[in-house]
Amino acid sequence: MRDLQTNPVWKKEDLGHPIPDSPHACSVALPLWDHVVGYEEGRPDIVDKLHCGYPRFVIHETVRKLVDSCLDRFGTPGQAALAFPSSGSAERCAEYLARHDHMDVILRDTENRGVFAVLFPESASAAAHLFWRYTGEVVSSRLAAAFLSGESETESPADAGAQEKRLIRERVGACSGQDASDVFLFPSGMAAVSTLHRMLCDLFPGRKCAQFDFPYVDVLRVQREWGEGVHFFPHAGREDFKRLENLVQREPLHGIYCELASNPLLRCPDMRALRVLADAHEIPIIADDTIATNVNIDAFRFADVVTTSLTKYFSGSSDVMAGSLVLNRHSPFYGRFSSYLNQHVEDCFWFEDAVILEKNSRDYEQRVRRINISGQSLAEYLSRHEKIEAVYYPEFSHKAEYAQVARTGAGYAGLLSVVLRNEARTAPAFYDRLQVSKGPSLGTNFTLACPYTLLAHYPELEWAESCGLSRYLIRVGAGLEEPDELVRRFEAALA
Repeated sequence: MRDLQTNPVWKKEDLGHPIPDSPHACSVALPLWDHVVGYEEGRPDIVDKLHCGYPRFVIHETVRKLVDSCLDRFGTPGQAALAFPSSGSAERCAEYLARHDHMDVILRDTENRGVFAVLFPESASAAAHLFWRYTGEVVSSRLAAAFLSGESETESPADAGAQEKRLIRERVGACSGQDASDVFLFPSGMAAVSTLHRMLCDLFPGRKCAQFDFPYVDVLRVQREWGEGVHFFPHAGREDFKRLENLVQREPLHGIYCELASNPLLRCPDMRALRVLADAHEIPIIADDTIATNVNIDAFRFADVVTTSLTKYFSGSSDVMAGSLVLNRHSPFYGRFSSYLNQHVEDCFWFEDAVILEKNSRDYEQRVRRINISGQSLAEYLSRHEKIEAVYYPEFSHKAEYAQVARTGAGYAGLLSVVLRNEARTAPAFYDRLQVSKGPSLGTNFTLACPYTLLAHYPELEWAESCGLSRYLIRVGAGLEEPDELVRRFEAALA
């Protein structure tokens, strides 16, 4: 397998190469700025060369074969389909399509462990794929391969992967300072987020939520697509906090959502102030610690629930999707939340994915501590460079706020975002020259960069800029390369 620390996929001819070199890769090479634009615009010369993609956005080839087999078995002309890992997720997809005026939806139990088919008119395909993307309730490529190989429930024990799932829950719980029984596992980080949002909508009907600071793109989409809607505070400064204070005095909320740190601007809210405000109005705080990691921070000092994409740092290898939701046992909402989740959450985390994730995460804490050093070294170098306009990194702009949640001896993890001077002219050339792997995702053991705003917000660039994101922002996830070597590569790209 290609060693992406020493031999990254960064050249023009690497377009479409899986990142990593695995049939279950969670990223894909987009080495040039024009490749990213071409992908977003759906140009055949780019899209046709992509052998995979981030699995919530690009249906994996093996999953497509599974879907085709469902169509062959159950479908009729003019129909399309998707497959889901539980009956609940299939039913929710049908409900979502009906809400978007697609009524001719058929659910099929394939009678094969972990696969439920949803068939719908071809005109509903776009909406169905948005449901798949937003909720993260996806069939993994390993589950699809098992289905296609003819594996059934009788051939695969019901308790397969139970030991690995237990070890993962224990590991997440130990790093979080919480009990393993309060850790819930999902097939993706977004599945954890969407499940949590569904729970809060059910437990606090009729209430909107608040999103404090600019979040990862689909977190906001979930809040807008389901429930009563969201009050959005994209800048998270004093003015936004004052607006939030005024809001909660006149309107009850089902939750206040935030990220530690935010993706991609790497900011941290004043969690102490948010906690005081939330307590006064009996509002749960939902935090996501994917970016800083639970090795570096303790989000439970202030949060009632914490979500994490285990696809990222916890795995590191970028060859398995997973997510977690962890309850704070000391939260006043704990009893209601625990009862709901234990009643409603289906275990649809495929056992073969659990086996890989458990193996990948055995050195999780050590890897994060090494990446802390690489990320900080790179951020500090870039912050001093004359060609760099801005570096977004918690150490620089929100150090005091980060300290509220930081553990003793904590670092700032590996994610940073940069904006170059004269960005319209310089950013594409810099990105094209940069000798690190280039594609979506983060938290990998190898450095991974992408023009984040283009990938996440291409249809809404002006809106993103109004929220403080430059369309030329480049997000960088530092890996396990030696810090000096990593700095050298960025120095060469900036020359």
